Amino acid sequence: MKRLLLCSALVLAFSAHAKLPAPVLTDEAKAKAAEAAAKTAHGNKVEAYKLCLSMDRAAGNYFKNASTGGKTVKPAQAAPACVDPGPFVPVVAAPAPAAPVAPKP
Repeated sequence: MKRLLLCSALVLAFSAHAKLPAPVLTDEAKAKAAEAAAKTAHGNKVEAYKLCLSMDRAAGNYFKNASTGGKTVKPAQAAPACVDPGPFVPVVAAPAPAAPVAPKP
């Protein structure tokens, strides 16, 4: 009985989902989505920068402690420097030019 109810509920859910129209995005919604994507990308860059700094500190601490402990360690491999992405600057889209008004004859 439970299986029959579950199957019928799933069939109804999938049939209702299949009939929903695709959402229509306005220019404002597209701009908000683009800004959200830009914020996410910037956040990812900031997190990568913080990770790079923490890895540099951990490696420096390891080499310092290993040398004082008498261990022989290989020199560190050359790694690219950590690049600070700076503050987030939202991209402001230029407003669309107004349509020219045709003169009346």
